[in-house]
Amino acid sequence: MSRRTFSVFCAAGGWRGKVGLGLMVLAMSGGQAEPAPSPDALPSFQAARQAYRASDLIVLDRQDHVLQRVRQDFQGRRGDWLALEDISPALLQAVLVSEDRRFHEHHGVDVPAIAAAAWQWVANGPRRGASTVSMQLVGMLDEHLRAYGARTPAQKVRQVVQAWALERRWDKDEILEAYLNLAPFRGELVGVDSAARVLFQKHAAGLNARESALLAAMLRSPNVAAGLLARRACGVLEAMDKPEACDNLTLAAQSALRRSAAPFYDGADLAPHAARRVAASVHLSPSAGDEGVRVRSTLEGDLQRAVLSSVQRRLGSLNAGVGVDAAVVVLNNATGDVLAYVGSAGAASTAPWVDHAQALRQAGSTLKPFLYAQAFDELRLTPASLLDDSPVGLATASGLYTPQNYDERFSGWVTSRTALAASLNIPAVRVLTMVSPEAFHDRLLRLGLPLTEEGGFYGYSLALGSADVSLLSLTNAFRALANGGRTSPVRWLADKAQDAAVAGPPVFSESAAWMVGDVLSDRQARVRTFGMDSPLETTIWSAVKTGTSKDMRDNWCLGWSSLYTVGVWVGNSAGDAMREVSGVSGAGPIWQDIMNWLGQREMMTQPAMPEGVVQQRVSFEPSFEPPRLEVFMAGTQQSVVRAVARQDKPLPEREDQAIAEQKMQGGSLAVGRPRIAGPVDGTLIALDPDIPPANQRLQLRAANVPQGQEVYWLAGTQTIGQGSVSYWLPMPGRQVLTLTDKDGTVLDRVSIQVRGATLAVAP
Repeated sequence: MSRRTFSVFCAAGGWRGKVGLGLMVLAMSGGQAEPAPSPDALPSFQAARQAYRASDLIVLDRQDHVLQRVRQDFQGRRGDWLALEDISPALLQAVLVSEDRRFHEHHGVDVPAIAAAAWQWVANGPRRGASTVSMQLVGMLDEHLRAYGARTPAQKVRQVVQAWALERRWDKDEILEAYLNLAPFRGELVGVDSAARVLFQKHAAGLNARESALLAAMLRSPNVAAGLLARRACGVLEAMDKPEACDNLTLAAQSALRRSAAPFYDGADLAPHAARRVAASVHLSPSAGDEGVRVRSTLEGDLQRAVLSSVQRRLGSLNAGVGVDAAVVVLNNATGDVLAYVGSAGAASTAPWVDHAQALRQAGSTLKPFLYAQAFDELRLTPASLLDDSPVGLATASGLYTPQNYDERFSGWVTSRTALAASLNIPAVRVLTMVSPEAFHDRLLRLGLPLTEEGGFYGYSLALGSADVSLLSLTNAFRALANGGRTSPVRWLADKAQDAAVAGPPVFSESAAWMVGDVLSDRQARVRTFGMDSPLETTIWSAVKTGTSKDMRDNWCLGWSSLYTVGVWVGNSAGDAMREVSGVSGAGPIWQDIMNWLGQREMMTQPAMPEGVVQQRVSFEPSFEPPRLEVFMAGTQQSVVRAVARQDKPLPEREDQAIAEQKMQGGSLAVGRPRIAGPVDGTLIALDPDIPPANQRLQLRAANVPQGQEVYWLAGTQTIGQGSVSYWLPMPGRQVLTLTDKDGTVLDRVSIQVRGATLAVAP
């Protein structure tokens, strides 16, 4: 300290100042003196404010509205930097009464207070504090003055000099504002914003005298018990001429301290799971504002609110058992921007912090569009090609794989358009035999799906979605179909310079992708499974596919319009089966709500037909389906599609199918006792919960039944059908099917296993 500075202090404080300051200099000279601090070491007010960081990363939507706060710094819990006009006048008064009554009169150092404190020390009296707000603030700004215990005399002298320098560079309002934003209040709570919004669950502008007195008392002793805190706060209130506010103050202090770990009041909580993904995507520090690090995401706040509203409303109406949850992803087709992202149903969820959009779940029928796109691309199929929707047994390494598909017309020929739109299982497996599981597996990997096993591991069940995928990866794969077969990563950070369309590598040709979209938007083609009026119908053009995993554990609905791709999952964290909920009834209504909401703000029509696609009117012989205008890859169009049996023999009509199959294979007709031709003994049947129960029937076929002979079908002891061909609604479990004549004589018997959800529909 210079002699000039010492003389100024002495003149300002009289003999008490001389004694107090002299004692401090003597103490310093007896210890290890530090170099005289330079006033230039202190930052400017603007630099201090700019250097401030909230403990949370603040995630904004693309319109710069706050979506979510994500805790990043766990050394202290800091809120936003508040200007003085945003802080209650009662708190300003309480702090100055408690910490620095002559704040507006001194120049950084309250010399009479220092002298009085030193005199008490010399006289061995009770210790008293003499630090002004300015002196406390330089302790927060100067790393050499940050002490966890009592400061040394040398640090005290440095603090005095720095406080004097601070007052020459900053005005009083700046000092008080910085002090209130940097001061520790309670535990990990730093700054007035976090203290007010956590302890009192209100903004600092709304603090009353009692709350202000409690906060002011915390500045002196941040971690004292509630009783002592209340007594000190009462002293502050009396100094504010509000002694009546001391009533029941201990109870108020206890209530506030119980909230020390509470969430921020009025904290945005629209996208907790998305915010964590955004935070993980920030590799370079973005520009920071006065309130800490702010990141502008790709999300749209209004759309996010609409999605949350639909999830909560629709899940409330489901009778799906305990713990039903949902996740939703909405993507911009052109850029891959994540426009809405809901990882769980929030308060309605049993696991609200689990990000279900990232969880791996069985895909169900949602992989079928990619299978047909590959078959179209490889010219193995056209939308008019006929597929056999009848039982099939495929030899695999683990035994005979016998997929089952249930429909009111179980067996017969259907076009690939109908098979895909109506989500028929057996035709999909037949398509996979053309493509091969390994080739299909490779195409799914190129789409970005996180398959963990080789194609041979999944086998033919891959056609029915036996692989595990996440909602985010699956939605982005559907976006590839919307984008003409090209895939690219999703984006979380908004950047106006990159808002142009993002072209990724092609996985399918534009023609194949467009044709799949045309099929999945065909209301007539899916009517046999979903009916004319279903949650898959929207006010705009859209293509959509549902899926349901084994035992109704997961159900999906994914689809796209010309501008957006929307994916919805409904299930639960535990993976428990849900009651009577499928992709069309669980996830479908949420998907429909979102698509219709998007359609209200923008008109969306079907994308233009690519150059590689042509239209041709086609008819079918026999008339399996009505004539129609169909789409084809250029060069593959046909005007007539005929069903042809093996070895180019015409398909027999109105004949017993088992006998017809023998004829097709060139075999001789078996003559003898009536027998069960289908299902064969040992058949394993998996019910498909994606198809309404009323449409699910197993075809029972008998061979060698003489004309006019009556035969009956039994499941156990219950009669379930009559005639050489009958249809039965199978019930889960091991079933013994018996064929008898009219006298009850057993003609044949087979045992089958039925797996899947219980179908609560009478046969």
